[in-house]
Amino acid sequence: MKPLKIAMMSMTHGHTRKYYQTLMENPKLDWIAVSVANDEVKKVFLDSVSGIPCYDSDMEMLDAHPEIEAVVLASENSEHLRQMKLCAERGIHILSMKIPSFDMKEYDEMIKVCEDAGVVCQIELELHYNPVVNRLKELNAQQVNGALKSFEATNITLSPVWAFPWQGVPEKSYGKRVPLKDGDHRFRGGALCDHPHIFDLIREMTNSEFDFIFAQVAPNIRRDIEEEDMVSVAGRMKNGVVFLLDPSWSRTEAKLKVPGPGWEVFPKRMEVNVILNSEKGTILTDCFGPNVYHNATPQNKYCVQYTYFDEWIGLVDEFVDCVRNHKTPKINLRWHQNTIKAMNACYESIETGKAVKL
Repeated sequence: MKPLKIAMMSMTHGHTRKYYQTLMENPKLDWIAVSVANDEVKKVFLDSVSGIPCYDSDMEMLDAHPEIEAVVLASENSEHLRQMKLCAERGIHILSMKIPSFDMKEYDEMIKVCEDAGVVCQIELELHYNPVVNRLKELNAQQVNGALKSFEATNITLSPVWAFPWQGVPEKSYGKRVPLKDGDHRFRGGALCDHPHIFDLIREMTNSEFDFIFAQVAPNIRRDIEEEDMVSVAGRMKNGVVFLLDPSWSRTEAKLKVPGPGWEVFPKRMEVNVILNSEKGTILTDCFGPNVYHNATPQNKYCVQYTYFDEWIGLVDEFVDCVRNHKTPKINLRWHQNTIKAMNACYESIETGKAVKL
């Protein structure tokens, strides 16, 4: 199989740097070029990677490299529709960041342009390719403890807004300025928008859709951002499984422009934990358990380095396979849309103070 000629756009998303090693080292990929959204991210990229052509606009890059077959949309959520149209017009396949759009009209337009052009559009939800999660899926499918009764999950991290400012701007993260609720000075677009993974995961593991959702926000632990950072979600799936989800920015951070040593205040910058309560027993899972513990030189502060590049390899492997063999990715636009609808229902519940039926 010949390597897939791939590029990246914008370079403003928090997952951008995680692709550098994979795009450089995966023999299934031929990294052609990048386009950058502004001079600041351009400098960060050029300081990190050498030998890859860098352009100041998407069009400039695509015009200079008609050989590009696929693009990683490493951009803010508000840019996705424009970039998907640009790619679809040229028959370029798409690996999009985790929130295509919260606007269902935009979302439907994305589905149409990609399907009309016959391009693969895979949504980047790397947690699905985590080896610990894959083992958990196997145990759940085998019903080692009997039928699943409840699902609890955390997807808690520090906040990326200092290094990736668009995630603190409601118009770029959520797509528009929508107050969380009457009397609340905050807007939609914060931690909930950053953590769709566990919403997708429960749908896959229960093979069911959301029945109703109730969500609440706590007072922010960061007083200088205008979006929510602490969220709790409860509800029930249509097959009767109940759930409790925590997609918060509850790990505090130093306000670094470029993430690195000393970014963490709490030693673990991220925790994804899943608890499956079944008829005959319980499985507790630390999805990022394999870690390296160190003193975070030069800060000399105990912290944890995660060792989880396996999931990026699996994600890219599936994408290449789908492009080369004309397959539909597991996390595709049509399938993922119900996750985004559920996240919108969370915001509706926060606004009304009531459970929302889906």
